[in-house]
Amino acid sequence: MLIKIIILAFMGAILYSLASSFYFLVNDKGEGDRTVRRLTWRIGLSLLLVIGLWVGFKLGWIEPTGVDPVRYTTPPGG
Repeated sequence: MLIKIIILAFMGAILYSLASSFYFLVNDKGEGDRTVRRLTWRIGLSLLLVIGLWVGFKLGWIEPTGVDPVRYTTPPGG
C-alpha cells in the first residue's frame, strides 16, 4: 500500500509541475526561466519514478498482477 501512495504522490508532483510550467509559460510571456525550471523538475521526477518502478520490480516490492500476456495462436487449418 505504501508503494501505491508513493507512486501516486510522484504522479501528482509531475502533473503539478507540468501545470505550473504551462501557467508560467502563459503569464511570463517569454521572460524569465521559471518555465524551464519547472519542466526540468518534471523530467527529473519522471525519470526518478521510472527508475524507482524498475528497482521496485527487480527487488520484488512491486509484482505484476491481473492481465496475462497476449498469445497468438494459429487458426485451425492454417
